[in-house]
Amino acid sequence: MELITQGRLLLDLLIAIILGGVIGFEREKKDKPAGFRTQMIISGASALIVMMGQFIVDSNYFQISDTAAGVDPTRLIHAVIVGVSFIGAGTVLKLSDDHKVRYLTTAATILISSAVGMCVALHLYLLAVGTTLAVVLINTVVRKISS
Repeated sequence: MELITQGRLLLDLLIAIILGGVIGFEREKKDKPAGFRTQMIISGASALIVMMGQFIVDSNYFQISDTAAGVDPTRLIHAVIVGVSFIGAGTVLKLSDDHKVRYLTTAATILISSAVGMCVALHLYLLAVGTTLAVVLINTVVRKISS
C-alpha cells in the first residue's frame, strides 16, 4: 500500500478519534463511565478494523475466489458491533437497593461512537459528523427535557 494511501487512512483514523472524543467529552463532563479517552479509542478502533477489512478485500489478499474465502465485509462490522456491545454491557450497573439500571445511555453512546468510527472508515463523513452532533444534542438538550 502506498504511503499516500496510508496517510489518508491515518487522517481518517484521526477524524474518527476526534469525533469519538466529542462524544466522550460530553460523557466525561457528566462524570459517566466510558468518557473522553474510552470513546476516542472505541471510535478509532472501529474505524481501523473496518479499514483493515477493506484493505484485505481490495488487495485480493487471499488470492482465491470470493466464494471460497467467504469474503463478506459486513462480517467485520458485525464483529465490531458484538465486541463493542460487550464493552458497553460492562458499563451497565444494576443497583439492587432501588431496582434501577444505570448507565444504559453510556452503553448506547459506546455503540454509536463505534458506528461513527465505521462511518469515517467508509468515507461517510457527513453522516459521521451529523451523528456525533445528534448524540451530543441527545445527551445534553434532550436529557434536560426528559429529566
